[in-house]
Amino acid sequence: MIRWLLLIIVLVAAWSWWPAPEVKRTPGVLAAAAPAQQALQGPAPRLAKAGYEIQPLARFELEARVLGVERYRFDRGADLSPMDVALGWGRMSDTAVLDRISITQGGRFYFWRTPEFPLPRQEIESSSANMHMVPANDAVARSLKEIRRGHLVRLSGYLIEARGADGWRWRSSLSREDTGDGSCELVWVERLELR
Repeated sequence: MIRWLLLIIVLVAAWSWWPAPEVKRTPGVLAAAAPAQQALQGPAPRLAKAGYEIQPLARFELEARVLGVERYRFDRGADLSPMDVALGWGRMSDTAVLDRISITQGGRFYFWRTPEFPLPRQEIESSSANMHMVPANDAVARSLKEIRRGHLVRLSGYLIEARGADGWRWRSSLSREDTGDGSCELVWVERLELR
């Protein structure tokens, strides 16, 4: 009996960690525009998340193609941002380009490799990003769980800085041109649509 119970637990755990199948797309640019970021006008809105002080830095919205999804359960930021989504826009949303680039995620980073550049390096770097998603409510949290590689997403919210009661701090990048440590966006997601 205990063996069967352990087997069921292992199977359920494996199923929950197994990546969902990719949404297949035909070649062509699917999300042409770069993300839109706007400076805050007037007093900053009040955002709340249990255990954190949230400071909005800029209004943010985008339409992009999902290049990868990585869920987090155990790192310091997992209760605030349970997943990262690597996103691409412009020619980084084109299947013909993406078929020539290997994309992975891990440790809150997004990595790409290509033996032969289908685009200039600077365009790859400025037309894609790893974004730490912070759901603003339960409905957005449920929608985030549905995201798969290949989806087109439309989202809006804020780029934020979060501070924990223990002094821990996590701040969003405010540029699409930076790379490396600190270049990811920390996004307070108020609205999310998947296609």
